Amino acid sequence: MQPAAGTLHVVATPIGNLADLSPRAQDTLRTVAAICAEDTRHTRHLLAHFGIEKPLLALHEHNEAEVAGRLVARLAAGESLALVSDAGTPLVSDPGFRLVRAAREAGIRVSPVPGPSAIIAALSVAGLPSDRFAFEGFLPAKAGARRERLAALVGETRTLAFYESSHRIAESLADFRTVFGDARRAVLARELTKLFETVLDGTLADLHAAVEADANQRKGEFVLLVEGVGDDAEARVAQGKLLYAKLAAHLPPSTAAKLAAELSGAPRKALYGG
Repeated sequence: MQPAAGTLHVVATPIGNLADLSPRAQDTLRTVAAICAEDTRHTRHLLAHFGIEKPLLALHEHNEAEVAGRLVARLAAGESLALVSDAGTPLVSDPGFRLVRAAREAGIRVSPVPGPSAIIAALSVAGLPSDRFAFEGFLPAKAGARRERLAALVGETRTLAFYESSHRIAESLADFRTVFGDARRAVLARELTKLFETVLDGTLADLHAAVEADANQRKGEFVLLVEGVGDDAEARVAQGKLLYAKLAAHLPPSTAAKLAAELSGAPRKALYGG
């Protein structure tokens, strides 16, 4: 008789404080046949802290497409596996999407073991609107591509959420100021749940100044939350200004403003003083 298929457990792990690994997550990691890990060395330290000994299988962005089929075959043969990332909930700016999709397409049960998530933790303490938000992950590393991505988001009404690294945080905040303006409200959450956790709030200008003034605020892992534009009228003006800036590079200012106003629905005078 063909054995019953196993289950792929998607297990959230701590983003800093090891006490955040839930009892259910610990039990799951103890009972599966093996654990698929983004960095086996990192996960080995986590398991050792809880006295868990299990085979570790490397699954990261460079090999996921190659190994997903073999892992699905093991699941189909009756083994249950766990999927973890280095920190937080797998697949959220971390590997695992190809494996989860392949498992589901093969009729394998995929079960979440929820827990820590840096983006949700940051939203919970930010004091920014959280009923609707847009998670954008990591911005492009190159400045030009980064500003282009931000320009496409300037009229977004939802709270915007980004991950950023320590070596780009100051440069990225400067680009946010250039594209979104100095006065847009924002929150910068750094090293959440860790010893040197900080959550700074204010305008984009305030946050940029704080990061530039204190080298410690340029260390660690960051979640940046930026408030959306306040209402539909404000969003139309923001979008109109973006369109005007692009059109004005190729057309006379009055013509660019007229077209931008027609396309965005923003008042022409809000885009161009004529």
